[in-house]
Amino acid sequence: MILVFGGTTEGRHAAKVLDESGATYFYSTRGELQDIQLAHGIRLTGGMDVAEMESFCHGHDIRLLVDAAHPFAEALHRNVVELASLIGVPVIRYDRIYPPRDIDLVWCRDYDDAVHQLNEQGITRLLALTGANTIVKLKPYWQEHECWFRILNRTVSQQSAQRAGFPANHLVYYEQDDTATLLEQLQPQAMITKESGTSGGFAEKTGAARQAGVKVFVVKRPEYPSLPDVVIEHVNGPYGLRRAVERLFPEFYPLHSGLTTGTCATAAAIAATRRLLTGETPHQVPVILPDGETIHVAVQYGDGYASVIKQSGDDPDVTNGIEIRASVDKSDKFEIHGGEGVGRFTVPGFDFPPGEPAINKAPRQMMRDNIQENVSITISVPEGATIARRTFNPRLGIEGGISIIGVSGIVKPFSEEAFVASIRKCMQVAKASGSDRVVINSGGKSERFVKALYPNLPQQAFVEYGNYIGETLAIANDLGIKNVTLGVMLGKAVKLAAGNLDTHSRLVTMDKEFVATMLHEAGIDLDLTDLTLARELWNRIPQEKLQDFASVVITHCTRHCAPLLPNGKLTILLIDDVGKIYS
Repeated sequence: MILVFGGTTEGRHAAKVLDESGATYFYSTRGELQDIQLAHGIRLTGGMDVAEMESFCHGHDIRLLVDAAHPFAEALHRNVVELASLIGVPVIRYDRIYPPRDIDLVWCRDYDDAVHQLNEQGITRLLALTGANTIVKLKPYWQEHECWFRILNRTVSQQSAQRAGFPANHLVYYEQDDTATLLEQLQPQAMITKESGTSGGFAEKTGAARQAGVKVFVVKRPEYPSLPDVVIEHVNGPYGLRRAVERLFPEFYPLHSGLTTGTCATAAAIAATRRLLTGETPHQVPVILPDGETIHVAVQYGDGYASVIKQSGDDPDVTNGIEIRASVDKSDKFEIHGGEGVGRFTVPGFDFPPGEPAINKAPRQMMRDNIQENVSITISVPEGATIARRTFNPRLGIEGGISIIGVSGIVKPFSEEAFVASIRKCMQVAKASGSDRVVINSGGKSERFVKALYPNLPQQAFVEYGNYIGETLAIANDLGIKNVTLGVMLGKAVKLAAGNLDTHSRLVTMDKEFVATMLHEAGIDLDLTDLTLARELWNRIPQEKLQDFASVVITHCTRHCAPLLPNGKLTILLIDDVGKIYS
């Protein structure tokens, strides 16, 4: 079993990652304020000291601890590490993503140092965004100077201020993205905040202060504790968490994740660049993924190149075990080239024109984000030409080798049984929320677009179906949900319209003949010979005919989906790549 210490955004993300396994775990918070959906987790509330934690862990066979608590929860962090030492298990510290420590900000070791520096710099009017629990820590300052504290509008925060003796008329209450407004209204000389990371809105707070010309003091996040006998693995995102759990508690996930060819190529390019510029040859390198988190990837070296052996995990993939190489030369600009075994685009419709190496936009951007030098990178795959014959590449118009692809950077195989069980749990939570409608979407992107249509629905009313559209609608029917909105993007929609209720690419590809039939029904004449991706249709179909085509697609999707919800009303929304919604 796994015990998670949560209560934060990171805790919520950790729960979502662990729910993918289908296995039970425990999720602990001191209070009951966090609203969180747990598909397979058991919620624990109430603070525990180390002795109580130790007793609980022995009684529930806890094999791994995940500390996803707030970065400033120093006492809890110490307790978790001490607990790990007592029971002999590893710890995964799920931390936040932190921007660089810019030199125009005033960095403070702790709150005592902050008070000292505020006084040294003559600050007499201060806006504090450090939270209700820090009012007492800054008391030596606000007893002498004018200070406003922004806190959450809840009883426990107000009580903290009252106990510290802070004047109630200098409390301001948190409203989303209100920093700029407060700075304008209060006109402080300076603002103080914590190094709260990306999820804590650090960049937004400091950006608003810079815009207003207000000096910013920042209390640095405390160092995470350590003990010689405790294994502590640090991660700062969901993919890193899953990979760490797979290493430290392998049996928790029935299927293990892997790396995309894009991540492997990026890691090899980072290693080759580092060797070229510094002579260093580390055995692993940090790679920043598209979501901003950092993972570490094992690398090796050859004559004039660095390489990565691709591990696909348990996802069926013909590229598993292949070597992806990168050679790097100095240049006056940043360049990416395709070498041996990397295919080339031969038809339009991809991220880059015909003739370009088949290295997609996301991996190219990963390399640029990770390598800040002007270098010329050549990616090669010695076995690529042979392996490409066993892929869809020749049919798609990619010749000569494999593609370097990957949007997220990680390949996550799903146990169908576990994933569908998670959908069912989320649908149960959605129904229990009291919402009169449940909105199902393929993922975060489509959900973001559809949310704008339903601004008053609770978060619990939005459920991801992944590829399991038929299963999700059947679950909605079993639970007696009367109103369901299905948001779908065109790539899945053309598969669904053809009657494929599971749209995973390993099971079904786009049927161009059926797409041509739908275009004909919409009164559109298009040559689809060189069509490679369904989303190209948004640019090929005349603007005035887009709604006609969307209506035909939705009609076919409805024909297959509506029978699965015989006692409810189904609304299908077709979403284009920029978020325009057709109904």
